[in-house]
Amino acid sequence: MTNPFENNELSFVVLVNEENQHSLWPEFIECPKGWRQILGPNTRQACLDYINDNWKDMRPASLIESMGR
Repeated sequence: MTNPFENNELSFVVLVNEENQHSLWPEFIECPKGWRQILGPNTRQACLDYINDNWKDMRPASLIESMGR
């Protein structure tokens, strides 16, 4: 069985949680609790490009806030 997260033939979405952490997610797998879809469905590469362009600070939002940015 191949890893669906690495399959370029599938459609993907981008998920984000309350900490502003982003995740690439295969469209056919249900969105996990605590996450919401912000992009897609689209190609795997388009979703990865979105994540790379929009998630510049990988620290959780609560940590960023507590440090005063």
